[in-house]
Amino acid sequence: MARVAIYVLLLAGAALALLPMVWMVSASLMPTGDASAFPPRLFPRAVTLEHYRDLFTRLALGRSLANSALIAAVVTAASVIVNSMAGYALAKLRFRGRAGVFRGLSIGLILPSQVAMLPLFLLMKELHLVNTYWGVIIPGLASIFAILLTYQYALAIPDDLLDAARVDGASELQIYRHVVLPVIAPILATLAIWTFLATWNDFMWPLIVLSDDRRYTLPVALANLVGEHVQDTELMMAGSVVTVLPVMLVFLFLQRYYVRGITAGSVK
Repeated sequence: MARVAIYVLLLAGAALALLPMVWMVSASLMPTGDASAFPPRLFPRAVTLEHYRDLFTRLALGRSLANSALIAAVVTAASVIVNSMAGYALAKLRFRGRAGVFRGLSIGLILPSQVAMLPLFLLMKELHLVNTYWGVIIPGLASIFAILLTYQYALAIPDDLLDAARVDGASELQIYRHVVLPVIAPILATLAIWTFLATWNDFMWPLIVLSDDRRYTLPVALANLVGEHVQDTELMMAGSVVTVLPVMLVFLFLQRYYVRGITAGSVK
């Protein structure tokens, strides 16, 4: 009976969590005005795709979708490599100033990201990267949280394993590629999901650094859309579905690695 009660509670919690998403998809398929009707409808009386057509034809949201996909893909791929290299080096390589670097990263972790936005913008301005894709991408290539996350995971790699590879004549880059990467793959999958999600949903930094609406990412374009079409609930819900769907697909594709990463160390 206890197990049945637990499953009932879990199912109830899952239903409550999914209800807003179900209504979001349902409202995006309703004819204009139906989502604001009283009493509110959970499912559309008639299914229509006109709002999705408007997004990609009249409102040209496809360009913003492509911008977000490009930026999120580049940041995710590059940051996984950069942060994993830095975390592994900090955990397993001995070099002068290593302790100071670790202390500096730990202190930087407690600072709010908003504090760095003004100097970061001025730096991008000096590099002539304002209103460019690189101006959005470069600040996301390294993350203190990601470095320390990889560092903590890499500490569990046996030193004997690395020494054996060195004795066999492997270079440090070969050790990283053929020994370290397969061992830390679960945490890299977790990091990839987290980075993709954060980059895809990032609103503040693209809003600050981009001024050309042709380079807007999806969250920025959708925010502008809300200002222009605040009464069109169905159109807003269609835009929200387009924004959420890629993140859900990425998570579903990598969820087994994500679970393996967060449970690593809990069982032998």
